[in-house]
Amino acid sequence: MLRRVTVAAVCATRRKLCEAGRELAALWGIETRGRCEDSAAARPFPILAMPGRNKAKSTCSCPDLQPNGQDLGENSRVARLGADESEEEGRRGSLSNAGDPEIVKSPSDPKQYRYIKLQNGLQALLISDLSNMEGKTGNTTDDEEEGEVEEEEDDDEDSGAEIEDDDEEGFDDEDEFDDEHDDDLDTEDNELEELEERAEARKKTTEKQSAAALCVGVGSFADPDDLPGLAHFLEHMVFMGSLKYPDENGFDAFLKKHGGSDNASTDCERTVFQFDVQRKYFKEALDRWAQFFIHPLMIRDAIDREVEAVDSEYQLARPSDANRKEMLFGSLARPGHPMGKFFWGNAETLKHEPRKNNIDTHARLREFWMRYYSSHYMTLVVQSKETLDTLEKWVTEIFSQIPNNGLPRPNFGHLTDPFDTPAFNKLYRVVPIRKIHALTITWALPPQQQHYRVKPLHYISWLVGHEGKGSILSFLRKKCWALALFGGNGETGFEQNSTYSVFSISITLTDEGYEHFYEVAYTVFQYLKMLQKLGPEKRIFEEIRKIEDNEFHYQEQTDPVEYVENMCENMQLYPLQDILTGDQLLFEYKPEVIGEALNQLVPQKANLVLLSGANEGKCDLKEKWFGTQYSIEDIENSWAELWNSNFELNPDLHLPAENKYIATDFTLKAFDCPETEYPVKIVNTPQGCLWYKKDNKFKIPKAYIRFHLISPLIQKSAANVVLFDIFVNILTHNLAEPAYEADVAQLEYKLVAGEHGLIIRVKGFNHKLPLLFQLIIDYLAEFNSTPAVFTMITEQLKKTYFNILIKPETLAKDVRLLILEYARWSMIDKYQALMDGLSLESLLSFVKEFKSQLFVEGLVQGNVTSTESMDFLKYVVDKLNFKPLEQEMPVQFQVVELPSGHHLCKVKALNKGDANSEVTVYYQVRYQESKRIYAYGAACDAHGRTLF
Repeated sequence: MLRRVTVAAVCATRRKLCEAGRELAALWGIETRGRCEDSAAARPFPILAMPGRNKAKSTCSCPDLQPNGQDLGENSRVARLGADESEEEGRRGSLSNAGDPEIVKSPSDPKQYRYIKLQNGLQALLISDLSNMEGKTGNTTDDEEEGEVEEEEDDDEDSGAEIEDDDEEGFDDEDEFDDEHDDDLDTEDNELEELEERAEARKKTTEKQSAAALCVGVGSFADPDDLPGLAHFLEHMVFMGSLKYPDENGFDAFLKKHGGSDNASTDCERTVFQFDVQRKYFKEALDRWAQFFIHPLMIRDAIDREVEAVDSEYQLARPSDANRKEMLFGSLARPGHPMGKFFWGNAETLKHEPRKNNIDTHARLREFWMRYYSSHYMTLVVQSKETLDTLEKWVTEIFSQIPNNGLPRPNFGHLTDPFDTPAFNKLYRVVPIRKIHALTITWALPPQQQHYRVKPLHYISWLVGHEGKGSILSFLRKKCWALALFGGNGETGFEQNSTYSVFSISITLTDEGYEHFYEVAYTVFQYLKMLQKLGPEKRIFEEIRKIEDNEFHYQEQTDPVEYVENMCENMQLYPLQDILTGDQLLFEYKPEVIGEALNQLVPQKANLVLLSGANEGKCDLKEKWFGTQYSIEDIENSWAELWNSNFELNPDLHLPAENKYIATDFTLKAFDCPETEYPVKIVNTPQGCLWYKKDNKFKIPKAYIRFHLISPLIQKSAANVVLFDIFVNILTHNLAEPAYEADVAQLEYKLVAGEHGLIIRVKGFNHKLPLLFQLIIDYLAEFNSTPAVFTMITEQLKKTYFNILIKPETLAKDVRLLILEYARWSMIDKYQALMDGLSLESLLSFVKEFKSQLFVEGLVQGNVTSTESMDFLKYVVDKLNFKPLEQEMPVQFQVVELPSGHHLCKVKALNKGDANSEVTVYYQVRYQESKRIYAYGAACDAHGRTLF
């Protein structure tokens, strides 16, 4: 699968990012980068990422938005200083919200943009979002502000774990070494569903918020050798009060009081701070926040406390295979390159060692701040429902006070070829935390940021990560060697910076695939050789460009916090006109640029990392900071000789065919029934019902389809729940190849093993959406499996269940639900049923019975007529030809009414090597007048941070 993070992807989980995932986030959104004390009132799931390695773009030293460093000249706007209030008011009206025409934006984007440069060198992008304001430009009242904030959640839950999940709904799985995607093997789908629901709730909550982000063009690469993690530590320390607002936790308290949140992150060459708050309090919040960059106190008394916070992040990060893989990879850089530094920092590097060596950490923090937190390295983005003139006045007044030291920004561009070492082109066996087999093949290329208009790595990753006929993954799946493949450059600081760009291919292997990992690697090299021989194809490039142009043209509104964070980084990378588009669109087809990058992806320059528990006992080395067990081997002679030869191409590997799912009709359909505010039931039969709503708000050519195929069969036994999990995962596996073209054409689908039935969700451009929906139903109706696929899926499901159980946060939730819900089968029950053994015959018998008697409930909304929506239900009923249920069936578990009083349940974590703990606090309140039980839950990690 393509592994590129764009605004569309990032701002949907930093959507799925990340996932991220960063890209919503670790499974529970545990914050392991930036500041621990995120004000979580409005951000229930802060994004997980690594300090120094979590951003979506690379760094380029460009003083005024130009990659080559030249000034914008006439196109730049210097802030108008000293405009008084009366002058400002006099300019309001048609000109008060005039944006910069140079900035290219989506035709569907209602926001106005203006670039300014303050006299101290700080560059700012002002975003006026007056959409849905109905002409109002003044401040809203508290009631108006708070009344607009609503949280809604989907009801989707599931019975188990999906082996292959959506990759870009924004989960940055802390356990997957491929950061941009949620791990396909370790996440129980109800966790994923809740993440999506909470992310959507977060989006709805923050759409009305004002937000700001500031990017300092310096990161962990600038760490001094004797104080590893200092840049990350400073990111924490600047929040510890300011001269104007000395209260150490005053800013967090202010945001929490007014429905806001804040966060920060440190990357290799950038450090980003962001916050959001109710619009009424935005100006005051800006002033409080700016003081951290004007005159932070950084008092000595706070150092030890904040070192513990940094150390806590490090401890949370240690059980992560993703972080372990990155730390090990960084250690392969040649001596003197900053990738070899320990970016995280911990109590040892920031407290104990400095004391032993008589280093004054406080003095060094101030020195680092004075040297690197200079206004001319900074880019700022503010977004609010104010006019641009108002925002310009506020920004000029508040941020002009940030000092400018006049010193040049640190430049690392001269440190080229950091991985051109004998140690790189080797095989590294690694012992992971989780049960997983995975192979990662990595190349270190010259920096690619200057080619952003061509995006050669994106073109290559589109093909390498393809899952249709002729692809690497299609071939490996038929061999039952692989379950998933992610390829490309994630555009994090770790993968793309001013010294190199990474191109990696990460393959999740089956047990058999692990035994044949050399053949798997050979398949990858054969595909790359085929691409090199054919050369770049304009047809492919134009297809990618068309898909991304469509998505950009009709992109949806995003969380303002994620959006401003992304934009302030873009300002460090792209010229003025491309601030909004530089990371999203393909601008120019230059085959020579693509070919140059492609020709470097040869076996002789590749690094291989084989991750597997089977490596236990074979790894005699240990990485210093994360304790990763690994070994280094030469590539086996027979394979090295083959790869060095003019080896033959694989006839089963070829370029993808033309994509039939790309939308070309964007006509908005007329209403064929009365308009309604909410979905209405337009079909109701014994076999099913259908809810429908025509889009009368967003007016974009997209639709959303959700069908729930309900059956009482699933919850009859733990074995049935497991069979249902296997069924959904095999169905997903069967669809992977035929539905992939739809996926890359921005038609999204997801199959969820719900608690009481199969949930099918499809969304995207309505023009070709019926084709995808019919494809899914066809494969459901004709479901079958080979013994090899059944064995592969069940073996991976064992690992999935195990990986869920060893996480304290997921184990805690499983225990809580087991206590509270009637008739729930626990993960232990399911794991035991799976280990007891299930057959392919029992699966096929279960599926046949499942499809024979159902109740189908559907929802269709968007740019679809009521007549067209009824066709979706008709297709399901006709194709499956099932009988109606004998009696109506509830689709929610009943919750146990707990006895009054305090109850404590202690559970020992199953992973002895994980130092992290989990505390869940659950409340039930009885309202006597309604006799209903209301439940309130909150979970905290070992450091007291709210998780959900």
